[in-house]
Amino acid sequence: MTTADPIMTRITQGVTDFRTGEVDRARTALLETWADIGVTGDPLHRCTLAHYLADTYDDPAEALVWDVRALDAADALTDTRLNDHHAGLQVAGFYPSLHLNLADNFRRLGAFPAATRHIEAARERLHTLGDDDYGDTIRRALTEVATAVTVGDTTRRPTH
Repeated sequence: MTTADPIMTRITQGVTDFRTGEVDRARTALLETWADIGVTGDPLHRCTLAHYLADTYDDPAEALVWDVRALDAADALTDTRLNDHHAGLQVAGFYPSLHLNLADNFRRLGAFPAATRHIEAARERLHTLGDDDYGDTIRRALTEVATAVTVGDTTRRPTH
């Protein structure tokens, strides 16, 4: 069960705009929401917003800034707060995706040692993912990024 949360509603709308091709509108709306949240705001809001805002940037350095913010916010997030929003979720399940995104940004920047560290951090947490489409997607993407790191490939993945 999801609890009504006006900030999460705004974030969801930004994500919807992004997914329907309205990238500039999504980025603007998410940045406005970030300004309202602030850097010390609710960790759930900061983590969710930063995670999705990073996707709106093609430049890996800009995406990296937001992915670092998402990871930092996850470190401050508790299962209790997360369950206040959506019962049954666990913060631990966020980490494989968060580290995957950081690994991919570092890879695109040619920072292969940093990318490798985040690949390993994601792998260490894969056990938190279910045997479902989401878990399969993260595991597949992690393998793709790890392979790209191994061969020194910095090209953007179609599903960055």
